Amino acid sequence: MFADAALAARIDRAEAGFSAAVAGAVRDRGGADALVREIGGGLAAFARPGSPMNKLIGVGFAGALDDGELAAIEDAWRRRGEPVRVELSTLADPDVATALCARGYRLIGFENVLGRAVADAALAPPPPGVVVAAAEDAAAERRWGEIAVDGFAHPDGTGAGAEAFARDVIAEVIADLHGARGVHRYLASIDGVAAGAATMRLDGGLAQLAGAATRPALRGRGVQAALLHHRLGVARRAGCDLAVVTTAPGSRSQRNVQRSGFALLYARAVLVSSSTR
Repeated sequence: MFADAALAARIDRAEAGFSAAVAGAVRDRGGADALVREIGGGLAAFARPGSPMNKLIGVGFAGALDDGELAAIEDAWRRRGEPVRVELSTLADPDVATALCARGYRLIGFENVLGRAVADAALAPPPPGVVVAAAEDAAAERRWGEIAVDGFAHPDGTGAGAEAFARDVIAEVIADLHGARGVHRYLASIDGVAAGAATMRLDGGLAQLAGAATRPALRGRGVQAALLHHRLGVARRAGCDLAVVTTAPGSRSQRNVQRSGFALLYARAVLVSSSTR
C-alpha cells in the first residue's frame, strides 16, 4: 500500500477527530479545562492535564500555520500548565516543521502509522475457547475498563504507547473513552474468563484500531490476534476501505500488525513546545 499526502491527511484528520471526541467527552462530564480548536486544517485538542490524547494534529496539509492562532493555542495550554504536543506527519509540508522549530519546539520522538485494505483482510477464526464481543452493557463496559487499565499498566514489551504512562493516567484515559462519541469497545474472553480489551473508532470509511490490552496472566493465548481480526471484520461489514494502527517505531507491536498484513504508511514526528511558562 502506497501513502501520499492526501491519504496521510485523511488519516490525520481521523486522529484529530478521535482526540476531539475524547476531549468532548471530558467537557460533557464537567471538565472545565477541556477544549478543541481548529488550526491550519487540523485540530488542537486538550482533554485533561497529562493526557496522551492532548495533541495538535492534522496540520501541514493546508498551508502554513497562522502565528496568531498557534500563539493562542500555546497560551491556552500554558494556562493549563502543559506544553503543546504536536504530531506532525512526515508527508506534511516541511515548512511547518521549520516554523515550529523556529518557535522553540523540540523533537521528542516518532510514531509509525500502518494501514491495510479491509476488503482483502484474511480473518482467521479465534483460537478454541476465545470469544470476542462488543462491550454493550454497563457490566461489560466495566470489565472492559478494568482489563484495559490492568493490561496497559503491565507492559508486555511490545512498545505500545501506553507503556510510557503511569497507571493513574491510563485509568483516566480509559474512563474518558467511555463517553467518547464513535468509540466502540470490545471484550475478549477465554473459556468465559474476561481476558482482553480493545477499542475501534470508525471515521467514514476508515477504521482506527486503538489500543488493545490483555491481562498479564492470559497473554500468549491468541487474544490480541482475535481482537484484531474481530475488529477488522466489524470494519468490513461497516463498509470501511482502510484500517489503521499507530505503533512505536521498530516495536513488537509494529512487527505483530505487519504480520497481519499492515504496511508502514508514514511516520509522525512528535514535537513539544519549549516551555509551559
